[in-house]
Amino acid sequence: MTHPAQPKASHFINGEYVEDTGGTPIPVIYAYSGEQIATVYAATPAIVDAALESAKAGQKIWAKMSGTERGRVLRRAADIMRERNYDLSVLETYDTGKPMQETLVADATSGADALEYFGGLAGSLTGEHIPMGEDWVYTIREALGVCVGIGAWNYPTQIACWKGAPALACGNSMVFKPSETTPLCALKVAEILFEAGLPAGVYNVVQGMGEVGGALVTDPRVDKVSLTGSVPTGKKVYAAAAADMKHVTMELGGKSPMIVFDDADIDNAVGGAINGNFYSSGQVCSNGTRVFVQKGIKEKFLARLAERVGNAVLGDPMDEATSFGPMVTQNQMDIVMGYVEKGKAEGARLICGGKRADMDGFFIEPTVFADVTDDMTIAREEIFGPVMSVLDFDTEEEVVARANDTEFGLSAGVFTKDFTRAHRVIGNLEAGSCFINSYNDAPVEAPFGGVKASGVGRENSKEAIKHFSQVKSVYVRMGDVEAAF
Repeated sequence: MTHPAQPKASHFINGEYVEDTGGTPIPVIYAYSGEQIATVYAATPAIVDAALESAKAGQKIWAKMSGTERGRVLRRAADIMRERNYDLSVLETYDTGKPMQETLVADATSGADALEYFGGLAGSLTGEHIPMGEDWVYTIREALGVCVGIGAWNYPTQIACWKGAPALACGNSMVFKPSETTPLCALKVAEILFEAGLPAGVYNVVQGMGEVGGALVTDPRVDKVSLTGSVPTGKKVYAAAAADMKHVTMELGGKSPMIVFDDADIDNAVGGAINGNFYSSGQVCSNGTRVFVQKGIKEKFLARLAERVGNAVLGDPMDEATSFGPMVTQNQMDIVMGYVEKGKAEGARLICGGKRADMDGFFIEPTVFADVTDDMTIAREEIFGPVMSVLDFDTEEEVVARANDTEFGLSAGVFTKDFTRAHRVIGNLEAGSCFINSYNDAPVEAPFGGVKASGVGRENSKEAIKHFSQVKSVYVRMGDVEAAF
């Protein structure tokens, strides 16, 4: 009997599931049991070609529809997604190992939010009229054409929608390549969009590793590349896309600061630190993994943090009582354990966790290090696992300088009751997505993205429309043309 996670086929192209077992087999491993629950096959050159050809043909049909008609399809897809939230959440948990307690509220639901939001905007995407005396200029907001989306493994459903929804709202088509680690969820997104009335070919999904991504990024039929991934991958993909002058959006990693001043509400700050380090077992790009705590409340903060981390329920992700799941893969667990060992070796003080949990699956206990200094490896490099570094500070000026001393600039958070200070500090932090007395909220209405090495461009909100469309300007002369001869 096949596992319920086994998809109908590896790829979704031109409105249907397509299989080609000539590609490299990709095993899908369930992070909780370590068992193989499905197999998909990497796209062969023929599959990549079919996806791009159908995207090119479908885009012409889709772009001719009115924005309101396009929006109707996206909003219908959002409704279907919400109706099937439970089944989609089960699939997300199989794909990633994240607990159902989390996937039921954070994954397909946020994907549906994106489809609904951009569906609502689609009919409003207009140009402008610019008067020039008796002449005038008008602008037209046009689709880019064929967009390629490359997903990360931590939010497979959400990323498929965060990229797809604005692309489709603007009249583009998309070929989406999910991470080879979590290949299942995007297929369901494609299936639901087609069922909602999307023309065949407008949203396609192909599987594969780096070479499939490379083939998509460098194909002359592609006009835009949107990647969510690590900084090293982002640099490669950005360079490859730039060689052909393609549009890009890069949503990359971070080593984001969360600053807790001594007047902060301790429980809220601890809650923010938990959300910013242990949600999705720490596998979130915007995580606030450098928690700077003012010296006056440091020990009080650490004591309350250790107490609350002790309430984490590790266990079967399908059990809704479980609040903390395994790492996505054995490899990711090994990488994170390597960082834990470096933290110990470099002299950080272990407050809690620090080892593999004594149970099945790729579990690492939620881990907190205190007395971390800026030069320690765990304070410099993105770990992408449940490892929090707590650093001390004295003054506002000092903490701002230290917080900014990183190649990254994705997120930043401040906890304080002094709102003047909160806005001033956020104004001085080099980061794209920031929080005051909160952490890691990512509503579709707000722009999301980083500065410095953390990326280029923005996802979500009206900002995303600018990254999936281009403006044509037309000068209209009402009188005669003057010329030198």
